Amino acid sequence: MGSVSHAAMISSSKLSYGGGISYNKYKNPQLRTSVVSLRNWRASSRNLGVLAAQIGNKEIDFSDPDWKTKYQRDFESRFNIPHITDVFPDADPIPSTFCLKMRTPVMEDFAGGYPSDEEWHGYINNSDRVLLKVIHYSSPTSAGAECIDPNCTWVEQWVHRAGPREKIYFKPEEVKAAIVTCGGLCPGLNDVIRQIVITLEIYGVKKIVGIPFGYRGFSDEGLSEMPLSRKVVQNVHLSGGSLLGVSRGGPSVSDIVDSMEERGINMLFVLGGNGTHAGANAIHDECRRRRMRVAVVGVPKTIDNDILMMDKTFGFDTAVEEAQRAINSAYIEAHSAYHGIGIVKLMGRNSGFIAMHASLASGQIDICLIPEVPFHLHGPLGVLRHLKFLIETKGSAVLCVAEGAGQVWPFDETEVEFPKFFVEKREEKVFVLVELGVEFFVDRKGAL
Repeated sequence: MGSVSHAAMISSSKLSYGGGISYNKYKNPQLRTSVVSLRNWRASSRNLGVLAAQIGNKEIDFSDPDWKTKYQRDFESRFNIPHITDVFPDADPIPSTFCLKMRTPVMEDFAGGYPSDEEWHGYINNSDRVLLKVIHYSSPTSAGAECIDPNCTWVEQWVHRAGPREKIYFKPEEVKAAIVTCGGLCPGLNDVIRQIVITLEIYGVKKIVGIPFGYRGFSDEGLSEMPLSRKVVQNVHLSGGSLLGVSRGGPSVSDIVDSMEERGINMLFVLGGNGTHAGANAIHDECRRRRMRVAVVGVPKTIDNDILMMDKTFGFDTAVEEAQRAINSAYIEAHSAYHGIGIVKLMGRNSGFIAMHASLASGQIDICLIPEVPFHLHGPLGVLRHLKFLIETKGSAVLCVAEGAGQVWPFDETEVEFPKFFVEKREEKVFVLVELGVEFFVDRKGAL
């Protein structure tokens, strides 16, 4: 299934789409294949004489004159948005009840035709597209270049534009919308719940409920659904946590869909991460298999800011602000000690947005290591050489390390010459001991 993760899509056109929406945990427009692609075609050109790279699970042969067309076709297929008409081709659209000029909910008098006293030009056409990459790199050596092939061929990648549509496929008075929050807590959860409820009411939806404690709330008889309205969520954004509660795991997909069918839920908003959205995707597929007229909407919940097509994920700003406190503490400790070195490890999984933004905002970081930029610990241009230079010149240093940094570094002590270093194996882990007296903990993949 394709990947869609626009906040605007979720907040203002939720009545237009009737399919499950999943997301891809990769911010890089090339789906994190840029570095791999370049590495692959270089290796291939040396060994096989053929320029080839892998996009997703497919191999692209750059000697094929039609590779660009095939790449675009594959991209469009992976980013295709499921629609209710895929299952119900004869579904009749109705005029949208959403209008930013009208702040009050739609009245029952409009239930037949939803008339408007004037035409509003605030809707998004279904054919509108947004260009994903806006920079045409002329060379792989250009700063920040993200190239598909060795020549940095320009390949247009278009994605659907988010926003309210002029036609919708659910009558608001017939909708029962449910909201569920799964996984761990994330700053801004209550803000998202509040905005979904308010936007649904602007559309005219009257039946809105919250499923308590994640997917578990669909099967646990001791947990009752929570009625939601603008009055209930008015000030919920002022509190942390989740109004609905969270949990991990839950019943089977079949049991969840059975519960939705029994409760009459035909619109489900799922707030969560990778596992949660895998469940949402499975729920969507099961609903399609049963030919149920249900919309499943995924709202990515991650502080890592690593969702493709989203400028910023909710919770990211809070994470950056809190990270600066740890950085400041490490700076004070390192600056106060003789040849002190402070190391701050920050979350981010396979992305370095939190580490990078926190480092730039603090102004106290000397070295920032992120997954997107490969690095070496040793050698004339290595991290350790620069760290030694900082100790000799500044007297102290502070490092900020994203949790995924160094994962692609092939650490093999049998193939690497460590000048003035020695390697010690300890419980299947590797410790690199440096002359500076600093002990760096490195796993088999080279991650600090």
